[in-house]
Amino acid sequence: MSSQDDDNLVPTQTEGYKVSEKKGIDELNKLDADDPSLIKWKESLGLAHAKERFPDDKRTVVVQALVFQSADRTIRMDVSTPEAVEKLRGAPIVIKEGVDYTFKIEFVVQREVVSGLKFLQSIKRHHITLEKMEEMCGSYGPKYENQEKTFAPAKAPSGMLARGLYNVKSKFVDDDNCAYLEWEWSMEIKKDWA
Repeated sequence: MSSQDDDNLVPTQTEGYKVSEKKGIDELNKLDADDPSLIKWKESLGLAHAKERFPDDKRTVVVQALVFQSADRTIRMDVSTPEAVEKLRGAPIVIKEGVDYTFKIEFVVQREVVSGLKFLQSIKRHHITLEKMEEMCGSYGPKYENQEKTFAPAKAPSGMLARGLYNVKSKFVDDDNCAYLEWEWSMEIKKDWA
């Protein structure tokens, strides 16, 4: 992997911003324990009784799927296990040229609050980067259910020269640059969905 490939998925840094010290759930629950409004807010985040959905999985953020959505199609790309990611790498998804679409990421946060989640994506064709995306997802407390973030709408390229195979590299990171998942996949732009 070249250093140019690495640079494509490095989140931007805000000059002077320092990531705050991480605190565990128990420590957060004890802070301001005498303030009823803060207690209520913490309960709304699920800090008091968050169950682990994947107790054997040591990751704090478990990415479940990347979902392509258009008016005509929804394509759910399973990335929940290394086997699913590998299977996705070998099978390009087909996208109709010129279609308006969005991406949505589904994930589970467990054990602690995660701050500053970001989704990074680089799309290349013939080793040339055509598009680079960095979407801020936000901060999340632990929750048993899937959490999700839908990104800004985009339009698939169209025309004879736009048709073909595109290589995509995606990454899900937090403020500490902890990468919860980094994977490669491909999409094929065609005249129609088949």
